Amino acid sequence: MTQAREGVLDDATVERRLKEELPHWRLEDGWIRRTYKTASWKSTLMVINTVGHLAEAAWHHPDLTASYAWVEVRLMNHAAKGITEKDFSLAKKIEEVVGWQPGTEGGALEGTPSDPRFAYIKYDK
Repeated sequence: MTQAREGVLDDATVERRLKEELPHWRLEDGWIRRTYKTASWKSTLMVINTVGHLAEAAWHHPDLTASYAWVEVRLMNHAAKGITEKDFSLAKKIEEVVGWQPGTEGGALEGTPSDPRFAYIKYDK
């Protein structure tokens, strides 16, 4: 999979697009970042595996930092040495999948129970 080097977006463009498209993400130290708060280590591992699956399928790999009840995802196109469209596309897919709350949609998929024993992600309001 060889592609031409992608164009790097300037910081002002990245900041504007984050505000408009990915409000829970931020630009910091040359990366776009998002911290997901989880309910436990089990939930943290589920988020890590989800991000890993999406990244591998997209052939674009984030840096991750994790602790007991949180995961930080950092995206920057290593080949381009900056933020590109690829970073925004993967961030949107991660946000869509990790933030999915089936219980709010109705239908057969009810989502996790409110019981703390089954807690998963601490969803943004």
